[in-house]
Amino acid sequence: MNERRTKHRMRLLFVHQHLGAQGGAEANIVLTSKELERRGHTTALLHVSRTGRGEQSWLETFSKTFQVQGRDKQVAIDRVLQEFEPDIIYLHNLADLELMEGLIRSGVPVVRMVHDHAMYCMRGYKYNYLTRAICTRPASGACVFPCLATITRNPHGNFPIKLASYAAKRKEIELNRQCRHFVVYSEYSKGELIGNGFDPETIHINAPIRCWGVDGPVSSFSQRNLILFVGQIIRGKGVDILLKALAKLKVPFECLIVGDGNHRPYCERLCAKLGLDDRVKFQGFVPHEELERFYLETSVFVVSSVWPEPFGMVGPEAMRYGLPVVGFDAGGIREWLVNGENGHLVRWMDTDAFAARIEGLLRDKKMARELGRRGRERVNRVYEAGRQIEGLENLFLSIVPQAEAIPHENSNEPFAYGLCDAAPVS
Repeated sequence: MNERRTKHRMRLLFVHQHLGAQGGAEANIVLTSKELERRGHTTALLHVSRTGRGEQSWLETFSKTFQVQGRDKQVAIDRVLQEFEPDIIYLHNLADLELMEGLIRSGVPVVRMVHDHAMYCMRGYKYNYLTRAICTRPASGACVFPCLATITRNPHGNFPIKLASYAAKRKEIELNRQCRHFVVYSEYSKGELIGNGFDPETIHINAPIRCWGVDGPVSSFSQRNLILFVGQIIRGKGVDILLKALAKLKVPFECLIVGDGNHRPYCERLCAKLGLDDRVKFQGFVPHEELERFYLETSVFVVSSVWPEPFGMVGPEAMRYGLPVVGFDAGGIREWLVNGENGHLVRWMDTDAFAARIEGLLRDKKMARELGRRGRERVNRVYEAGRQIEGLENLFLSIVPQAEAIPHENSNEPFAYGLCDAAPVS
């Protein structure tokens, strides 16, 4: 059957390392796909691995999902492109550079979503491993010395460290420069790309957040004095620094740490050492759709990241519920957290000031509500998903203006599982 696509109908192939929930990148992918599908476009997902979390939501979001398996990446790419016929490849995080190179050279326009620092930082988190001091340099010989980023963790081997290649990182940067356009969350991230030699005219800022205007639920600011952290418990997220700040509070409080990660065991031991076991609870992973029950009881939301966040999506997500945010001034956080307007932006790693700001909000709920109200207004005004994704949609349409005039065949033949290495999982 023939189907004539208009400028309002595109076929968009999302490419990401994982299928399933994990962090902010994955939340962005699902939200963007759902909104584009709602606008009449068709989305599919090509992925390498699965997280085992929240996968059903992903399978329901994309019209098709393909998993790359085996060594012959080009055969897999060719088969997926033949099956899905995308107008745009929307490339997200991908560790397999062979697969990335095949996609970029496929002839289909590639738009690269840059979620983090992995593309241009050998360690991926842009801070000194020992001091956590934030790195402000682009990729250069300084990555080798004095940064020593060629020595890195080895999470999958018998030996705890391994050597990384600076030459390989330069090659990765050059490969990524061949993408047609780049999408980032913040001016901070745009600056990082420009510093690494990317053309500023090709970089676009897009940070969609699902909003509900003035009619959605807001926190009760209950008497629990609940402090909430949501995110991966990895070293850069600063949960250990948060615990040290909480130990300084004099007002009664509860704190929930929602999330999981490799830094959790250390943080749990530190929590006990600081005598916080009766007030701080580690909830583990909670599906995104179940987080609302925590937000509606919270009085202060905390973003304790000490790595330079490309954006820090969890903060504006919490602000939807009328919550004030206390966060460290790291990376792009200052672009949405305005000190004294919708919360408190605290000097990096200053646990005394962090504790004082939390305590001030717990003692003065009227002020906390007012800051939360302003934060909610800001999110609705600046980051509402519909307006943000309209900009992304227009970017895609500007790349494929011929989509209105070119008819395409719609194949109704089933995907022949086993004929190639890209196996559909839905």
